[in-house]
Amino acid sequence: MTVRDRASDLRGVATELWGGGRGPILVAVAGGWFLSIGVRMVYPAILPQLRGDFGFDLTTAGLLVTALWIAYAIGQLPGGILDDRFGGRRVLVASTAVSATALALVVTAGSTVVLFAATILFGLTTALYGVTRFTILSNNYADRAGTAIGATMAAGDLGNALLPPLGGALAVAIAWEAGLGFAIPAFLAAAVGIFLVIPSDGRGESADGGSADERRTPADERSADDDGEAGTESAPGIVSTARTLAGVIRRPSVLVVTVAQLLGYCVWQGLTAFYPTYLVEIKGIPQTTATALFGLFFALGIVSKLAAGSAYDAYGIRRSLPVALGFGAVGIGMLALVEGTLAVAGATVVASGMLGYATITLTELTAAFPETVQGTGLGLLRTGYMGIGAGAPTVIGVLADADHFTEAILLLALVAGVAALFALRIPGGTGDAS
Repeated sequence: MTVRDRASDLRGVATELWGGGRGPILVAVAGGWFLSIGVRMVYPAILPQLRGDFGFDLTTAGLLVTALWIAYAIGQLPGGILDDRFGGRRVLVASTAVSATALALVVTAGSTVVLFAATILFGLTTALYGVTRFTILSNNYADRAGTAIGATMAAGDLGNALLPPLGGALAVAIAWEAGLGFAIPAFLAAAVGIFLVIPSDGRGESADGGSADERRTPADERSADDDGEAGTESAPGIVSTARTLAGVIRRPSVLVVTVAQLLGYCVWQGLTAFYPTYLVEIKGIPQTTATALFGLFFALGIVSKLAAGSAYDAYGIRRSLPVALGFGAVGIGMLALVEGTLAVAGATVVASGMLGYATITLTELTAAFPETVQGTGLGLLRTGYMGIGAGAPTVIGVLADADHFTEAILLLALVAGVAALFALRIPGGTGDAS
């Protein structure tokens, strides 16, 4: 395929994503996610200043990051229930608006207790965004669900690429409060934009003007075929909802994908929580350079996630997921073993390839649930794996305080390798190409 052919294909994909009045919805959802995840990733970039102001050791620093992400995990299921009950626009507006308030409490915290409490609130409010963005995009896009979700997740990586270096630079030049406080007006602006752009039912017109049934993806139809009970429209109610969720979750394909997602998430949490600190304290790299490399990691993730979404749409999960996780195993192992800024940068480039794994797994899991319980089902799974994975920063912090920082990073590489091998055993996922 020539460069011209590739450019033509990209233009075609962009036209399809923008068509039918759905483009502004994609932009609004992606913009909010840019802030939601990007500001959370500022925390690792300013840990040196937080440790200096509050007297943290590495274990306490890990606990702070764990508290943020456990709160984010706990909020997934309520976020999904609220999405099913009140609709995507209301949930996203509430998430972004209240996140601004939570950040204001963080930057005015005068004690460790208040800092932890405000951080937990910020984790809970951003959690409302987590599930709803998937359901809005899955319901608005047909055969391009993986690509649309990948584009939104890539926007999150753009936030991760830009906001942590910005926050770290502000923390070094001014104060850590400036490194977080700059995002407060941005969250308020995002709330206004989402309210104005996203329809009250969360749907734009389809590209062909079809109905919701006509917009169902092949993954949706295969999901329904796997379990007729789970694929039917059930009447509202706790019993019927629980029965539908159980019918989906007990499928072997869903269970295996969830385990792969859990292992990958543990690696992501442990690595991102301490990446800048590891480079500063073990590799001897200046903080500004370390946060710039941290941003590079996520900037390259933009490409990884777009590629992963396209690979999933074209080849299915069993061909795409092991490759993404394999990049993580190799790159993180290199990061622990190499020395020098250029070598660390090279390892970072390789490790960034794993950032596409969640595009694959979450597209697969979203498609597994029927639309009536999509938010609740995905929220339930996300609460589970995020709650477990949020403990990874504390584990890394404890090992680091015991002078085993490099061994902790190697442990993450090992877990990524196990996840890649596990992904090879997915028994016919809903997204596999026929």
